[in-house]
Amino acid sequence: MKLDKATIEKLAEHLENCQLQAKDTTKITDDYPDMDWDDAYAIQNMIKARKLARGLKLGGLKAGLTSHAKMKQMGVTTPVFGFMTKDYEIADGGDCKTSELIHPKVEPEIAFMTNKPLRGPGCHIAAVLAATEYVIPGIEVIDSRYRDFKFDLKSVVADNTSAARYVVGGQKLDVKNADLRTTGIVLEKNGQPVVFGAGAAVLGHPAAAIAMLANHLGAMGEEIPAGTLILSGGITEAVAVAAGDTVTLKVQGMGSTSMRFV
Repeated sequence: MKLDKATIEKLAEHLENCQLQAKDTTKITDDYPDMDWDDAYAIQNMIKARKLARGLKLGGLKAGLTSHAKMKQMGVTTPVFGFMTKDYEIADGGDCKTSELIHPKVEPEIAFMTNKPLRGPGCHIAAVLAATEYVIPGIEVIDSRYRDFKFDLKSVVADNTSAARYVVGGQKLDVKNADLRTTGIVLEKNGQPVVFGAGAAVLGHPAAAIAMLANHLGAMGEEIPAGTLILSGGITEAVAVAAGDTVTLKVQGMGSTSMRFV
């Protein structure tokens, strides 16, 4: 690590305040160009500690940057990971307040619910599927706190991978009854299809992202507990939204989930 504890605490407070006040900032590596990946995750973990200290509960975990092509483009070999607190959760079909966000975008995802703990190293797709209670459609609202969505990956990890809001809904599906690689999705905005995709867009299989998350946490002596909701990563590019928009995700064999932006 390159940053001391006081700096990590200062940056965590700054980034969380930007999130809570819907206020943008320049990327933190502008001022701390030598910070490393351990620093970035330490800042993210400090943001999580601040939220838990105020009595918030974890809503789940998330993976980002889950396309092989995007990882190659960005010069990394694994996705990035973050967390969601329960106050990020929107009820299925519910309202998302744009006044609480800076420049929201939505990503269509397949969400996993675990019924057994998952721990790395050595976690793999079969282990994830064996520990999955069900999968369900999920829409993640990402909202980078960085001005004009301009950031590098260390800055975005520190900013909890742009986590902002999420919704899950539709029909819970037993993974034994589906091939998630070929599961098709369509995301609609205001009733019009805007992006299409299939589960294989996420690392070849959405469960691969969950396995990488378990291995990432395992390296820090942590695990994914049973009963954890995990967003496995965007199947398509993110879609910008604004007040007045309604987005609906339809997933083959799992029905749909939606939210309104107000």
